[in-house]
Amino acid sequence: MNTSQINTAVVRTDRRDSTGVDRRDIDLEPRNSSAITLADYVRQAVDLYFAQLRGYDAVGLHALVLNEIEKPLLEAALKHSGYNQTKAAKALGLSRSTLRKKLEHYGLS
Repeated sequence: MNTSQINTAVVRTDRRDSTGVDRRDIDLEPRNSSAITLADYVRQAVDLYFAQLRGYDAVGLHALVLNEIEKPLLEAALKHSGYNQTKAAKALGLSRSTLRKKLEHYGLS
C-alpha cells in the first residue's frame, strides 16, 4: 500500500452492519467500486440542491454548505476524542477557544 492510499479515508455507500443497523463505515483501505469519497458526497448533495431549485438562483450556497458540514464535523471530532475539547481541537487543527466558540454557535457546548 503506498502513502496516498494510506491517507485516503472513504465512506462506503453500504451503511448496514451485520445486524442490519444503518451505520457509517469508514474504510481506510484502498478505494473499491462500492466506495465514495466525502468530496463525492458533497458534490452529489450540491447537484441535488441545484436540481431542486428548478431554475431559481442559488443564494448563499457557500455559507449553507459550511453550516451543514461544520456541525456534524464538530460532533464527530468530539465523539472521536471522548468529548475532550483539547483533543478535538487538535484533531480539527483549531485552537481550543475557536472550537469552544463554534460549539457554542451550534448549541453543542
